[in-house]
Amino acid sequence: MSTFNYPYASQPKTVRRTFFSFHFQPDNQRAEVVQQSWVTKGDRQSAGFFDGSAFETKKRTSEDALKDFLTEQLKGTSVTCVLVGSQTAFRPWVRYELVRSFHRGNGLLAVRVHSIRDWNSQPAAEGLNPFDNLAYRVANDRVYWQELNNGSWVNYDKVPSMALTDVAYDLNNQLYHTFSSRFAIYDWANGDGYNNLGTWIENAAKQAGK
Repeated sequence: MSTFNYPYASQPKTVRRTFFSFHFQPDNQRAEVVQQSWVTKGDRQSAGFFDGSAFETKKRTSEDALKDFLTEQLKGTSVTCVLVGSQTAFRPWVRYELVRSFHRGNGLLAVRVHSIRDWNSQPAAEGLNPFDNLAYRVANDRVYWQELNNGSWVNYDKVPSMALTDVAYDLNNQLYHTFSSRFAIYDWANGDGYNNLGTWIENAAKQAGK
């Protein structure tokens, strides 16, 4: 639920703007570790990091107000990275951010951050891949969304359907599949995210033609 800038090496004056989605209450500290590792490198700068109070304020107003807020935060971004803790896959607004990102054609990727220690120096349990719980289906040249709830796939209508011709990714003529069939997941600790996050983000951007 935040955006950072990433200037990539091949075009040093170009900034890759990335939206980070995460479960705020348990994983805020882990997200801050990712942010700090990002912005302390000399060629990177923060593009903002909205806190939980802004999210909670919008949520108390109405569901539509929160949807508008999150959609606005995604504007101007080219990549969405979900930071995966123990319960991230089940968070309804994380799901909204990921489906909305697919709809707008952002590059998408996931990074497991459960091994990053919180304020109490404790790691979290490894959670499910959020991309396993979301799916797209194609019917009559339009793309619709589904989510996994209580073991069953149901329609997801918080984000409108879209024309198949507007999809940014190569779906390989597959008319139905989970997001995990399209988008990669990495591990912050085992994959050396401190040094490789920029590469992962750039790969996701290229997948979306950015």
